[in-house]
Amino acid sequence: MSLLRVTGRPMLASMFVAGGLESLRHPEDVSPVAEPVVRPVTERVDALPDRTEQLVQLNGAVQVVAGALLGIGRLPRLSALAIAATLVPTTLAAHRFWEADDPSERTQQRIHFLKNLSMLGGLLITADDTAGKPSLRWRGHHAATDLRRDAHLVSRTVRATARPAAAAGGIKAKLGG
Repeated sequence: MSLLRVTGRPMLASMFVAGGLESLRHPEDVSPVAEPVVRPVTERVDALPDRTEQLVQLNGAVQVVAGALLGIGRLPRLSALAIAATLVPTTLAAHRFWEADDPSERTQQRIHFLKNLSMLGGLLITADDTAGKPSLRWRGHHAATDLRRDAHLVSRTVRATARPAAAAGGIKAKLGG
């Protein structure tokens, strides 16, 4: 594994582990801010808990577990996707700069919003990173291509040897052998 992956993944994951632990320990600190985003989601998705505090804790738990896995390099692509999925509602709930009245508060919230957007980009790149190994799609495509090529070669070989073999068999039959 490259040095960039070994150092970059834990660095990317650290914010989510720390933030997720905070959400697990003190969901009441985040719940009022999360409420405008949580309410419409829970109305549409019955499988989610109704209480905002529980959803904040669930979001935090996903961030801690996926962040830890990403940090140690286990299931990094899946972990990055899981964190990305939690980052979208977190960003929409916590950094609503368009609603801030105070110009300095608006500027701060916009900075945090863009920071989270940047982290989302890093997570999406991480989710697509195959660590130098071809993806399953690539391997499948190339295996199919190789199989088609091999089948074509076998077909050509059979055709090329069938006529001389038939001719030799005919000559042998005429000679009585």
